[in-house]
Amino acid sequence: MKRILVAGAVGQIGSELTMELRKQYGNENVVAMGRKTKPSDELLNSGPFVYGNVTNYDELNQIIKDNEIDTVYLMAAILSAVGEKYPQLAYDVNMNGLYNTLEIAREQKLTRVMVPSSIAAFGPSTPRENTPQETILKPTTMYGVTKVAGELLSDYYFQRFGVDVRGLRYPGIISSETLPGGGTTDYAVEIFYEAIKNKKYTCFVREDTKLPMMYMPDCINATIQLMKADINKLIHHSDFNLAALSFTAGELAAEIKKHIPEFEITYEPDFRQAIADSWPSTIDDSVAREEWGWKEEYTLEVMTKDMIEKLSKQLG
Repeated sequence: MKRILVAGAVGQIGSELTMELRKQYGNENVVAMGRKTKPSDELLNSGPFVYGNVTNYDELNQIIKDNEIDTVYLMAAILSAVGEKYPQLAYDVNMNGLYNTLEIAREQKLTRVMVPSSIAAFGPSTPRENTPQETILKPTTMYGVTKVAGELLSDYYFQRFGVDVRGLRYPGIISSETLPGGGTTDYAVEIFYEAIKNKKYTCFVREDTKLPMMYMPDCINATIQLMKADINKLIHHSDFNLAALSFTAGELAAEIKKHIPEFEITYEPDFRQAIADSWPSTIDDSVAREEWGWKEEYTLEVMTKDMIEKLSKQLG
């Protein structure tokens, strides 16, 4: 029986990932771990929850031992926009948290580790259209630097020590359940809340800014699907390109206006515009499709309709 730890379980992806894993493996077999943020009642009451810090080796090691964990989803991270404000913190959490997890996985012979990467691993010198799997990785943010180093370190632990580490280069993630945590693609979630509540939104990137995005159900499905994949069919491990949608801020706003005609948007780019400009606009994820059968389900139209319906209920 798998015993799973989701570190960063209170975050945008971690919270929904934890609930889906509990559905698939049983509530008591999935331990949620957060650092400071109070978890939702659903997360807290549906299964075991512990407070812990991935940068504290002894603390993390003890949690994994005490709970007889054999699989770790390392979702704890400092994202791009927050990482530029606090680069030292981003390095500490993203790199030392990863190193601790990989060392514990090696020492305790854990079955598998999931380590998310990001499109932030790319940079201004990376081809922006149909960005290939194998390409230039020269990011200009601390978050991106830690993602590139994390991919390399994870592959090293696989090749050198046989630790089964797997990872995805996530695009921007859009969710109706949990607010994002300080990323450059946060506008794609904020816009829905503001459209429903106030019928207007001031966007922090330009109207023509096009970035790869993904709806949360596809994100959760891809994450679990990769972790279930036959290792003998995987040529890559910690750096799979992942894609579903690519649209501009203006295209998203236009789609929302189909459902909320009175919605108005203005554009006031801030420091996050430079980060967005350094990232790809479309991604080639053919390797993920070939090696473990990845396929998205949600289009921009279907996602927008679903987001508005769910958030309208939540926000009354």
